[in-house]
Amino acid sequence: MSPLTASMPGTTSVATLTFNLDRGARTGRILIALFDSQAAYDGDGQPARQAMVDAATDPASAVFEGLPSGTYAARMYHDVNGNGRLDTNPFGMPTEPYAFSNNAVGNMGPARWDRASFAVDGDTAQTIRIR
Repeated sequence: MSPLTASMPGTTSVATLTFNLDRGARTGRILIALFDSQAAYDGDGQPARQAMVDAATDPASAVFEGLPSGTYAARMYHDVNGNGRLDTNPFGMPTEPYAFSNNAVGNMGPARWDRASFAVDGDTAQTIRIR
């Protein structure tokens, strides 16, 4: 994008976001939900984008192209057994690996928006450890 276009009112920068995924098992799929607002991230809305990565691919990465500049956060989990859901124990705690953008960690629940959110203004990459 030229500097002239970037400074024109009403234009939005477009970026590519890449998550490089550090995972253990190479079976199943990694499902990623990318959110562009705190309300959606907290459950009051839908993800802005979603991706599914075959855990057997090497390197494992998810690429979101054509993203408008803004603030985003992601939730992801590794569906090791391929049943299409995040398995949990009787208390609701995940029994399959999961992660959040920024490698944020939750306290008795998902990582908060302020810990998982990050700015995208140009091409951006994060390495996420799914644990």
